Amino acid sequence: MGPRKFLLATITTVSVLLYMFPHSNSESVALPPESAYGPAAESPDAGAPELSPGPPPMLFDVDDYGASAGGDATEAFLAAWKDACNSSSDPSLFLVPEGKTYLLMPLSFGGPCRSTTITAMVSQATGDRSQYYAYRSPSACSVRDVYVAGDQIRGTLEAPSNRSVWLDGDRRERWITFEDVDGLHVMGGGTLNGHGQEWWINSCKVNKSMKCVAGPTAMYFRSCNHLVVDDLEVKDSMQMHVVIASCWKAAVSRLFVTAPGWSPNTDGIHVSNSREVSITNCIISTGDDCISIVSGSEFVRASGIYCGPGHGISIGSLGANKSLAHVSDVLVEKATLVGTTNGVRIKTWQGGEGSAERITFQDIKMYNVTNPIIIDQNYCDSKKPCSEEDSAVAISDIRYNNIHGTSLSKVAVKFICSSAVHCDGIVMQDVSLVGQKGAYLKCSSVNARVITPGFNSPYCTADM
Repeated sequence: MGPRKFLLATITTVSVLLYMFPHSNSESVALPPESAYGPAAESPDAGAPELSPGPPPMLFDVDDYGASAGGDATEAFLAAWKDACNSSSDPSLFLVPEGKTYLLMPLSFGGPCRSTTITAMVSQATGDRSQYYAYRSPSACSVRDVYVAGDQIRGTLEAPSNRSVWLDGDRRERWITFEDVDGLHVMGGGTLNGHGQEWWINSCKVNKSMKCVAGPTAMYFRSCNHLVVDDLEVKDSMQMHVVIASCWKAAVSRLFVTAPGWSPNTDGIHVSNSREVSITNCIISTGDDCISIVSGSEFVRASGIYCGPGHGISIGSLGANKSLAHVSDVLVEKATLVGTTNGVRIKTWQGGEGSAERITFQDIKMYNVTNPIIIDQNYCDSKKPCSEEDSAVAISDIRYNNIHGTSLSKVAVKFICSSAVHCDGIVMQDVSLVGQKGAYLKCSSVNARVITPGFNSPYCTADM
């Protein structure tokens, strides 16, 4: 077992043990039925993938197309993808061989593909290539069968470290893109290294004298339905690490996402305009949100997440530049946050329109977290002060349940809601947060309707 998988196993085991400790007794209180908070609140446990024998896929090995370790392998990767995508065989396997490192310039793997199931494997098993197994994903995701090797050894894809490569032409936005590919599965235990250090030190958030320039996303999935992303390490992205955009039925699991805590805008997993997305059993340590869920996203579930360092798990930001935004039916559960600057957060800009509704945060452990629970309808990530507006993204039906831990800030719960559009239907039950050395904490609530059944500490009043 390698060091990365050992760390994943250790953190997962510790997290499970933490949930076995008894919590403070809570008074039994009748609440609205869970169905009132949308299907996301049902939170069925995702079963482990089942392995069953399957026919071998048609292999498209990048080395057979002239890729060589250490050199620029971009053209070889694109040639192998073209044949895999257009293959009449079903399934097709786009294969990156074991134990090698490949340099890739910005590139896009496009569809639609002729093969109904195509797997991109960033590694290869040892031994006989003909031994493959069908990987049946959890039924909740309704994903087709994929084919993976039984024993995996990590390979590495590396981005160019020279920032000038990205600033040339239209290469700036993304490093590796998958677009319009249905039934896509990317997996294999490999590593994607974005080499983002030069971007970070030239960021206007690190160096105030620098011009603000958006950096590329390391791994970008757009319009990929029935998507599976599993067992990969994504590190040191120039900006966001993994983006799920305009996808339907996506299952993301066992990702190890890392960047230094000071690296700006390096969100771990970013979900945009996507439906029925499952993010499970991931370790995310970055300089921005571990998970960010933004406008157009519905029925998103994040479970078994370890987050820290970073900015926590966020809904938003929403409504920037007076835009219309909508997020609904989100469940964040069984998460552990350590040393993050925020815990679970909903953030919206003044002047926006739309809604964030039916969002549940439950079964969450926090350790030395600043701002453990926060709703901020006056979010402003701008060099210029944001003026007060008479419109806002409406926030309603928000549930916090079974959240325990320690806070570095004296005000551990903040509901900073708009005077124009109040926060409505916030339910807090079995929330227990303490300060350093067990100090009592405070709740600050402005323009929010809060229901607090059972035991809660700090206690929040309905400030309306």
